[in-house]
Amino acid sequence: MSSVIDGFNGDIIEPGAAEYDAASRTVLAFGSPAYVLRPESAEDVQAAVKFAAGAGLPLAVRGGGHSFPGFGTNDGGVVIDLSRLNTVTITDKERHLVRIGGGATWGPVADALAPHGLAISSGDTRSVGVGGLTLSGGIGWKVRKYGLALDSLVAADVVTANGELVRTSETENPELFWAIRGGGGNLGIVTAFEFEAHPTTDIFYGKVVFPVAELETVLQGWADYARTATEDLTSIAVFANPMAGGPSSPLEIHVAFDGDDPELAARAIDPIRALGTVIDDDVAPMPYADVLVEGMVPPPGIRLVARGAFVEKESVPAVLRILAEAGTSAGAPFIGVRSVGGAVSRVPDDATAYAHRQAELMFVTSAGGPAPVVEAGAPVLDALWARLAPHVSGAYANFMATATEEDVAAVYPGETYRRLAAVKREYDPANLFAGNHNVRP
Repeated sequence: MSSVIDGFNGDIIEPGAAEYDAASRTVLAFGSPAYVLRPESAEDVQAAVKFAAGAGLPLAVRGGGHSFPGFGTNDGGVVIDLSRLNTVTITDKERHLVRIGGGATWGPVADALAPHGLAISSGDTRSVGVGGLTLSGGIGWKVRKYGLALDSLVAADVVTANGELVRTSETENPELFWAIRGGGGNLGIVTAFEFEAHPTTDIFYGKVVFPVAELETVLQGWADYARTATEDLTSIAVFANPMAGGPSSPLEIHVAFDGDDPELAARAIDPIRALGTVIDDDVAPMPYADVLVEGMVPPPGIRLVARGAFVEKESVPAVLRILAEAGTSAGAPFIGVRSVGGAVSRVPDDATAYAHRQAELMFVTSAGGPAPVVEAGAPVLDALWARLAPHVSGAYANFMATATEEDVAAVYPGETYRRLAAVKREYDPANLFAGNHNVRP
């Protein structure tokens, strides 16, 4: 069937094929594309892009398939599924340079690097795609020490809208390199990423748990401490977990200390333990690759909605007070608050298309269930966000369930958007790559 598409040697999956149902869906969304194309090479990706553009069909690009809005599928269009472009190769042992296929996911990447004592600051889920996570940011367990996943990127191979394969780095097509680091899937399809990994040991990882009665006190104390804590420590506060009692669930502070020295780890984590009554503490040394968790695939009929924002220093107390109140009230969404700062904030705001460098915190609210349940809970969520609005800014594309114009404006502040639009005009003037938080050319 590959002969249907000139120069394409991968699989073509159409409606009616045995694997179509699985191939047409993503982790969080269902679609009914006319074609799912599984390229075997960068040349196949070029052929697939030319086919989609020539046929005038909507195009979706899938890496790990974890996009909340379902960007990795569509109805009636072409899906380019990159899952076979998944190799991980150390290209320079001395400089720790690693070449990773555009369809790889982070679990196998971490597993491949572990025997060499290397790691890349990524997300926190094994099945999340390297591409989707990196192109929009990459906030993970080493973010305060090594920055975003995109901060470790040194070069990439990109198939642009005209089917050309372009190499980009700080010295080759540098404006495109600026744009892909934060611009999401707007500029083309990355068939290979080149990262500078860092040496790693085991890390201390786990959760310190406090009773819900102490939620706001501990939360505020945690944020104060995170501001000056060693950058070896990255932490996330999680509460209102529906699997643990919703509004009555305890506060969990998940910590990752980047090092294997127990004394230094205790020195970094003990100030968190001292914030309240510890009811559980399972922090222990483990390989970094083991920290990444398996991704959850919701059953059919379950809808997930997520929304996030950034918080700068002066707004932290007000935002945490509102979140603590919401997290202990009826209809509470699941809430996760991540400390950022550190290495992220030392990169200038305009150095990449990820522009939210000075935020201290990034948080997300999420809710799930059958569509009628999610819709019934929408007024509570809307009211919460109305209270938060004066105190928060921006949005992190990887934790957004929608892609409205307001969402895009939050992800890309004015000057960032204008610069991205100029790059878009050069590389994708017809907006072929529109299945994303779209920057119009």
